[in-house]
Amino acid sequence: MTCLDSSRGVYLTYFIQGLILLAAAASIMGGEYLSGLSAAFAFFLTLAPSFATRNMRFCLPWGVNLLIAVSLYLHVMGYTGGYYAALAYYDKLAHLVSSATVALIVFSLMVLAGHRGDVRLTTPAVVASILIATLAAGALWEIYEFAVDQIFGTSLQLGNTDTMWDLIMDLIGAAIVAGFAAFVLAREDRFTGIFAGLISVAEPADVMDNQADSAKSR
Repeated sequence: MTCLDSSRGVYLTYFIQGLILLAAAASIMGGEYLSGLSAAFAFFLTLAPSFATRNMRFCLPWGVNLLIAVSLYLHVMGYTGGYYAALAYYDKLAHLVSSATVALIVFSLMVLAGHRGDVRLTTPAVVASILIATLAAGALWEIYEFAVDQIFGTSLQLGNTDTMWDLIMDLIGAAIVAGFAAFVLAREDRFTGIFAGLISVAEPADVMDNQADSAKSR
């Protein structure tokens, strides 16, 4: 399937991915192997949308792909660049951007399912799904940080207050996107199709199959 794309957006995503690779290389060369491996893993996560959609008939909007790279870059630089410790609200900004990214991914997938007829989109269901899925992802992230601290003796979590503020920022990011989703769903269906990055053009194989079925029915 051909995806609507913006070359500038794609190149900007490539640029962010390159910065993540540079951070990984710099950390490993500096002896910070755990940070380097985490940055390398983040880079591979930025490739996940391309791998997931390569053989599937949908694609995420280029803006969502860019946000995935940006949110991962913020977390990478928080560790490798020491921004989490140096900048007071950097951690909260990273959580806000990341939660908004997760929420947009959930919304895109729900719009896709609605276009395919797998589910019936209702505004309350979409809003609830966005909030629940995003908060669940935020909770899993906090569990990950807790596990890393326990295993490697790091200090990713700075106490209960820090963890709760992280979850609050996750909720704010999810609520912003949920409000946007409610606005979009109130518009024409064409708007949701554009947002989901869907092209209503059949694949050549589908066209041939449909023609063959028509011939058989005759």
